[in-house]
Amino acid sequence: MDHETKFIFVTGGVLSSLGKGLASAAIGALLESRGLTVTIQKLDPYINVDPGTMNPFQHGEVYVTDDGAETDLDLGHYERFTNAILGRDNNFTTGKIYHSVITKERRGDYLGGTVQVIPHITDEIKDSIKLVADSVDVVIVEIGGTVGDIESLPFLEAIRQFKADVGKENVLYIHLTLVPYIATAGEVKTKPTQHSVKELRSIGIQPDILLCRTNKYLPKEIKSKIALFCNVTVDEVITAKDVECIYEVPLVFHKEGLDQKIVEMLNIWTRAPQLDKWEEIVKRLKELKLSVTIAIVGKYVNLIESYKSLNEALRHGGIPNDCRVNLKFVDSEKIDENNCREILADVDGVLVPGGFGSRGIEGKICAAKHARENNLPFFGICLGMQVAVAEFARNVAGMEGAHSQEFDESTPYPVIYLMVEWYDDKTGTVQRRDITSDKGGTMRLGAYPCNIKEGTLAHKAYGVSSISERHRHRYEFNNAFKERLEDDGLVISGSSPDGELVEIIEIKDHPWFLGCQFHPEFKSRPMNPHPLFREFIRASLEYAGTRS
Repeated sequence: MDHETKFIFVTGGVLSSLGKGLASAAIGALLESRGLTVTIQKLDPYINVDPGTMNPFQHGEVYVTDDGAETDLDLGHYERFTNAILGRDNNFTTGKIYHSVITKERRGDYLGGTVQVIPHITDEIKDSIKLVADSVDVVIVEIGGTVGDIESLPFLEAIRQFKADVGKENVLYIHLTLVPYIATAGEVKTKPTQHSVKELRSIGIQPDILLCRTNKYLPKEIKSKIALFCNVTVDEVITAKDVECIYEVPLVFHKEGLDQKIVEMLNIWTRAPQLDKWEEIVKRLKELKLSVTIAIVGKYVNLIESYKSLNEALRHGGIPNDCRVNLKFVDSEKIDENNCREILADVDGVLVPGGFGSRGIEGKICAAKHARENNLPFFGICLGMQVAVAEFARNVAGMEGAHSQEFDESTPYPVIYLMVEWYDDKTGTVQRRDITSDKGGTMRLGAYPCNIKEGTLAHKAYGVSSISERHRHRYEFNNAFKERLEDDGLVISGSSPDGELVEIIEIKDHPWFLGCQFHPEFKSRPMNPHPLFREFIRASLEYAGTRS
């Protein structure tokens, strides 16, 4: 680190899901608004090496970066709120840290010494933080989990040591805690915050700033009480108020003086904050005049966290259309030929998202068929595209029993198959895989280029002929059936530069039917909605107009 990088460590107490990820992202947005460059890193205490093989029911979505890292969903918040381009070094887990230390030990790097949590694990954690610190003014590091969890301890010890390593003027500890309102008592309670800070101080970390999650702005007397018991000043107690729209969080923090306090405490000179873009986005989201209802037909529909980026990208797509996007989550296991029309009767567009496993596949195929036959706008993402191809092959191209090999190994028409050998543009090597390959190692992951055919819906949306999008899938479109499907009206509107990999499909003579093999939701931003989501919402709005 040639220049003096500043470090902000964000911890959480009392309970999980208070919004540390959003708080970290909002802090990044505020510092950027003052002209600083930032990056944000998530340190996760679980033992999985990455969330790639974890169940979305437990962990929420897996967010994919340009360099192909499968990361925590909080990295999605970081990229949506800031200009930071994140990668594999922006997410470390206990598993990743221990894996690295054990590899070094087996290799003999520790010269026969006893390998221990302190200093070896904590040094590894500190080194991982320094990996992202080279070219930015401020590194924001979010520590996953809750203070008091046994698995968080090595991370907390590492960030405690970090202050001594880089100088106390370069480190700031921000602690997010809960100040609940107890209706029966008619008052807010500060005791959970006091206990949480006491727990943090017992391991040697005195928080510099407290973010107090609560439902309304905290009065001066409550802030004074918290400040007294937690060894901070009153202006270091910040209300992290519940908001109607997550993009309000930077504005609430600014109103509370958070960004000013941070730059003072870290002794950084910056320009005055420019938050007009955030104010504009929040204003527009609150004043949307029109509305559409989109059905998301998937198997993780009970947990909103499973489709975090997708839900946000749909909202972003509504902004340029002055349109509120209402989501109707449809469990794909509960939809079939008999009830499909009834379930989708009140929607203006159908979206089938990515996913793995065979559960609910026929329901997704049913939804694609209904959208195709009824001129209902359809957007298939990753598995959603593959489902649309299988449906088209079966019901238009006359390939009875057409399917993906992933779900039916003996299908007579494997229109989606496991490509055993393929040339990887990114590495310049030939990749090989089969059904027995390691689950984490056989995927096409991260950013890949795609060429777009003129005169198609995709070209109209993007307005350019070559793009780059992020992938996370194992099975591919089978080129053996390409000609036959095209003859019957399938349009291949996006392909890899060598033409080998099909990236986008459409259907002729349909108002808006598009499937893409990549995940466009990972590149959508509130200030810069993804073109495919923008156009999907526009088409759904037009459809709504024909229905009313």
